[in-house]
Amino acid sequence: MRNKQWTVSMILIVVSIFFVALNTRPAVTAIGPLFNVLMESLQVSNTHISLLTSIPVFCMGLFAPLAVPLQKRLGTKGSIELLLIIIAIANGLRFVEESYSLLVVTSFAAGFAIAIIGPILNAYIKDKFPSRFTTVVGVYSFGIGAGATLSAGLTVSIYNAFDKSWTIALGGWVVLAIMALVIWLLWVPKEQVGKKEATITKHDKVRNPWKNGHAWMMLIFFGLQTALFFALMSWLPAMLQDKGFTLVVASAVLTFMSIVQLVGNITITMLMEKWSNRIAWLLSLSALGIVGFVLLWIGTGYMVWFAVFIIGIVLSGLFPIGLLLPLDEATNNMEANSWSSMVLSGGFMISAILPLLIGVLYDKTANHNITYAIFIIFMIGIIGITLLLRKNKNVKHATK
Repeated sequence: MRNKQWTVSMILIVVSIFFVALNTRPAVTAIGPLFNVLMESLQVSNTHISLLTSIPVFCMGLFAPLAVPLQKRLGTKGSIELLLIIIAIANGLRFVEESYSLLVVTSFAAGFAIAIIGPILNAYIKDKFPSRFTTVVGVYSFGIGAGATLSAGLTVSIYNAFDKSWTIALGGWVVLAIMALVIWLLWVPKEQVGKKEATITKHDKVRNPWKNGHAWMMLIFFGLQTALFFALMSWLPAMLQDKGFTLVVASAVLTFMSIVQLVGNITITMLMEKWSNRIAWLLSLSALGIVGFVLLWIGTGYMVWFAVFIIGIVLSGLFPIGLLLPLDEATNNMEANSWSSMVLSGGFMISAILPLLIGVLYDKTANHNITYAIFIIFMIGIIGITLLLRKNKNVKHATK
C-alpha cells in the first residue's frame, strides 16, 4: 500500500472513503434548508432549531477523542462499519414522527458517529497513502462537500415532492448511509486489530498535542472556519429570506455555495500538491473571505450570488487545510490520529457555539446585522491565527 503507483485496491479504498465522507454532513446540513418550515411546524423558536445544528457539531468535538480507543479495539474497518450503522439509524428514525425531541436525539446520535469518523479516516489516509495523502484528503473533503451539496440541493425538492413532508425529506438520507456501508464492507480489506497499533505505540514516540502550542492554534483555526461553514449551512436560507428571497431561491443559493465548495475542495487540494505553502493559502483565502462576507452583508440580488461564490471558494480551501495541518505535524499513524482527534474535538466544540449564538441574537434583535459582523470578525481571527502559525516551520513550509 505504500507504493506510489495507484492499484485497483487503493482506488477502491479511496472510493469507499468518498462514500463514507458523503454521510458526514446531511444529518446536520439538511436542517438549514427547512429551518423556517421546521420552526413553524414544531412551533419552536429560532434558538430551538439552531440547537439541531449546534448539538451534533458539539458532539463532533466532544466524542472525537474516542477515535483512538475505538480504532484500537475494532480496527479502522470495524469502527467505520459501526459508525455508519449509527448514522443510518439516526437518519432512519426521522421518518417516525414530527417530533422536536426525536430530532434532538437523532442529531446527537449522528454527531457522535461523525465525530469519530473524522480522526479515524484522517489517520487511515496518512497511513495508507503517505506519499499522496494531500490528494486523498482532497477526495475526502470533496466527499464531505458533496454530502453537504446534496443535502442543500435536494432536501427542499424531496420536501416538495412528498407532499411537504419534512420527515421524509430528513429521513430519506438513510439511503446514502446504507449505500456507504455496503461499499465499505465490500471494498475495504479487514486489518489485524491491535497488532499494528500496539507496535507503533511501543516503539514510536507519540507527542501529546494537548501540551503543544501549535496544536492549540490549529484547533482554534479549525474551530473558526468550521463555525462559519455550519452557521452558513444552518442560517443562510433564513438570512436570505430576510432579504426578500423565497424559500426556493434561498435554497438554490445555498446549493450554489455548496457546489462551489464541492469543486473547490478537490481543485484547491490539487493545487496545493504543486503550491504547498499552507500559510500563503490561508492568508489569501482569509482576505478573500472578508470581501465575500462584506458583499453578502450589503448586497442584494445578483451581488448576493457573487458574494456566496466567493465565500464558497474560501470555505472549500480552509477546511482541507484544517485537516492537513495536524497531518503535516504527525510522524506516525497514532500521532496522526491523536493530533487530528484533538484538533477536530476542540474545533467542532468551538464551532457549535456560533449557530446557536446566531439563533439567540436573532430572537432578541429580529435582524442579522450582528450575524454578518460576527462572520467578518471570525475571518479576521483566522488571519491572526495564521500569522501565529507562520512561526511554525512545518506549517510554513509544508510539503505534500
